[in-house]
Amino acid sequence: MTVVPLVVALVITGVVSTADARRVGRLGALAVPVFLAFLLAGGVFTLLVAPVSLDRLTIPPDVAANLRSSAAATAGAAGGAQPQMPSLVQRIVEMVPANPVKAAADGAMLPLVVFTLLVGLALTRLEAGRRQPVVQWFQAVADAMLVLVSWVLILAPVGIFGLAVGLGFRMGAAAAGALLHYVITLSGVLLIYILALYPVAVLVGKTRARTFASAAAPAQVVAFSSRSSLAALPAMIAGAKDRLALPPAVTGFALPLAVSVFRVNVPIAWVVGVMFLGKLYGVPLDAAQLGGLILTSTLISFSVPGIPSASLFLMAPVLVGLGIPAEGVGILIAVDAIPDLFKTMANVTAHLTSVTILARYQGVDFTPPSAS
Repeated sequence: MTVVPLVVALVITGVVSTADARRVGRLGALAVPVFLAFLLAGGVFTLLVAPVSLDRLTIPPDVAANLRSSAAATAGAAGGAQPQMPSLVQRIVEMVPANPVKAAADGAMLPLVVFTLLVGLALTRLEAGRRQPVVQWFQAVADAMLVLVSWVLILAPVGIFGLAVGLGFRMGAAAAGALLHYVITLSGVLLIYILALYPVAVLVGKTRARTFASAAAPAQVVAFSSRSSLAALPAMIAGAKDRLALPPAVTGFALPLAVSVFRVNVPIAWVVGVMFLGKLYGVPLDAAQLGGLILTSTLISFSVPGIPSASLFLMAPVLVGLGIPAEGVGILIAVDAIPDLFKTMANVTAHLTSVTILARYQGVDFTPPSAS
């Protein structure tokens, strides 16, 4: 309800407030290597940590046989609901929407951000007398949406409780044995990575640990309960503005951009998933194959649609290239409800950590909270 008007308003006011189109370009150029650093670090970190748990996994022959026999059926059921994934060329072309209103209605955030960014840059070319009323209107919309978000957050605990009860009824005791070991391993690696982001925000982003934690907590709760980074965007923006005191260029442009294309969970989930399936199917994987997997998952992560478990749908061709049956994806999809909670929370925490770093090194006057 609040995401689209809030993003549009903040992108426009954020771009116009910089009064320098080249500065926005520099911010975007800086964001790409920052995102890549987090993605590659997540993959390498997982490669070092996950074997500590997975090497202890012993799969009984009967359990392995049952999992393998049900994999094809699960993958087939998932394939029936599988969204049509566009090609890389198509995704590049669709970054500029033919109809911005339709993009907003469909929740296509990246095309919407691109269009809004262009509108903001165009406004900087107008004389101040014509530009200012438009900017003031969008600023009022942004402020009103943030008030609405604050009301939503007051009621959030009730909704979160309801979602948690529903999740418990759906899952029951289905995750057991080898699958439970996989779920715990992936969730644990994601949780450790999330905790590791806090010292990064403090040491590199130069902010207080308590300040960053208080800014991230509301968005993390929304992400954990909804499995949607997009749903957590209003809470992220509120935390970045009110707690971290980040400049408008960062909250209005870099943060929506991060939510649109930056999914730090993908290399982590792929490495754990492939190592688990390799153990299940008895397929040995060497360091070169796992290193290539990290690079592949990093590049593919920028084109993953913003839907739950979307990256798993893209994994099948990679599994085949590694000698693992493609139907193994069905096993991962079947038990992804719990890990996806931690995936989304990792994304949200990485989004806030990355923009904190961007605010520090974007090249504009900014005094972080730790120095105030």
